[in-house]
Amino acid sequence: MWIYLVPFGLSSNFWEKPLFWVGLFFVTFPLNFLVYGLNDFTDGKADSLNPRKGNYLFGAKLSKEKLASVPRNIFIVMVPFLAYFSYVGGGELFILLLFMIVINIIYNYKPFRIKERPPFEILMQVGYVFTALFSILLNDLEMIPWQTLLYLSLFAFQAHIAGEIMDIEPDKLARKKTTAVLIGRKKAKFLMLFLLLFEVYILKFWFDDWVLSGFLFAFSLWLILDIFVFFKNKPYTVAQMKLFGIAINISAILSMIWVLYSGNLLHPNF
Repeated sequence: MWIYLVPFGLSSNFWEKPLFWVGLFFVTFPLNFLVYGLNDFTDGKADSLNPRKGNYLFGAKLSKEKLASVPRNIFIVMVPFLAYFSYVGGGELFILLLFMIVINIIYNYKPFRIKERPPFEILMQVGYVFTALFSILLNDLEMIPWQTLLYLSLFAFQAHIAGEIMDIEPDKLARKKTTAVLIGRKKAKFLMLFLLLFEVYILKFWFDDWVLSGFLFAFSLWLILDIFVFFKNKPYTVAQMKLFGIAINISAILSMIWVLYSGNLLHPNF
């Protein structure tokens, strides 16, 4: 939803257009069902060993039997939207949606299963940015600047690494290869810190956004304390991870409102 809304400015009165709401619903449920449904379906073993799973905050923890119908249900949910968006948006939108589907398949399924080929599983998170391109094509908006696309990509990389850091122990038990498992918790946190500081630089000096850059800078300071003072190389408890998850969701909602209100991510300095 956050990425879908980035290409809009408040002056466009987008909320008055029915097609906008159809697209918003699509990225909120059917597209999420595709992304996280396939993830749950192909990650059943790792999820079954993961203490933070099995709730609405972090996702499902289900048996093979309960997960068996997920691909079929994804197909049933996706096909009507694929047909509708192809009708209203033409061949370009159809190709984009097909590409997004293919990305999810090669990310999750063998022989590709990019999610277990570090560091490519991090780079594949650029697929989230295609949500903004979907929004642009569907709503006939101007293309967002490449600087914005770069920021969104770094944001997706950093968010994925955060999840990997929380899942190191269950991923090791399930013999699932990730970048965080490969390089260890502390180095993964340093990688996340580097991306955060890069994002801060982009937001401050490319977009003059003091609010978002200030928030991410504060988060970077917290991560430095995490690395050197509080947690260091220790895993988080489930209660701590839930607290982090709630805080991240609240900050996402607030930052989404700010991005729409300010329009800063649509106007880089160069």
